[in-house]
Amino acid sequence: MTEWEPSPTLPKTAAFKLEDNISQEEKDERLDALTFLQEGVSLNLNQKKIGKTFKVLIDRKEGEYYVGRTEFDSPEVDNEVLISIEEKIKIGNFYQVKITDAVEFDLYGEITSK
Repeated sequence: MTEWEPSPTLPKTAAFKLEDNISQEEKDERLDALTFLQEGVSLNLNQKKIGKTFKVLIDRKEGEYYVGRTEFDSPEVDNEVLISIEEKIKIGNFYQVKITDAVEFDLYGEITSK
């Protein structure tokens, strides 16, 4: 989540005429509160995926992990699935991955079939 920013098309909208009477401090507090809530929602949903197997596309290798996404997730928006580099897999391929752990915005898994 990020703070609202005006769009190039904003002058064509009624919202453009509204006064910005919210302090930066209040905006930051509201964003922090929403982010905290979203982290809780995401963690709850991710924990429900532990033990389930998903088809995962491997996007890249990063540090100690291969990074992929399920067939339901979009790049740069949704969860990433992290798989230990100890697994011998190829970037760009799909694999069946069993989710073994979850945090707010990432899933951890193991390859079940190649």
